[in-house]
Amino acid sequence: MADLQWRWARLGELQAEDLYDALMLRSWVFVVEQHCVYLDADGVDRQAWHLLGRGAPQGAGPGPMRAVLRVVDPGVKYDEPSIGRVVTAPEARGTGLGLVLMREGLARCRSVWPGRAVRISAQAHLQRFYGTLGFQPVGEAYLEDGIPHVEMLCPAGDPPR
Repeated sequence: MADLQWRWARLGELQAEDLYDALMLRSWVFVVEQHCVYLDADGVDRQAWHLLGRGAPQGAGPGPMRAVLRVVDPGVKYDEPSIGRVVTAPEARGTGLGLVLMREGLARCRSVWPGRAVRISAQAHLQRFYGTLGFQPVGEAYLEDGIPHVEMLCPAGDPPR
């Protein structure tokens, strides 16, 4: 996967084009591909950081949006900061970008909230993937928008490489 240009910002700091492309990618994957009819723009984005990864610029415009995640502030959904809405573009899958995205997101969490664990609500079929990053399941599986999920916690400290 070619180098990405990362953008880490609060909602109000995002350019309109970045926000549009990020929400479009999230909707494509979560609503269209996964057949989940739900409101992706759930109001939580206002209390979160957003990590966006774009490919190389194409012509005069920005490069294509390849990866997105959000990090919700502690106390909003969980006691810990939480990573969610993790998505890579369909054409970028199988390149290792998901791992790069999550490592980048964890590094940003460690920078903003040093010494804090990070929580996720993972789709159950991705437990092994998140486990390679140091996340451990906490609790039983549950349904969220018709998809089995499990809460996972990554202890404070450096994640495995």
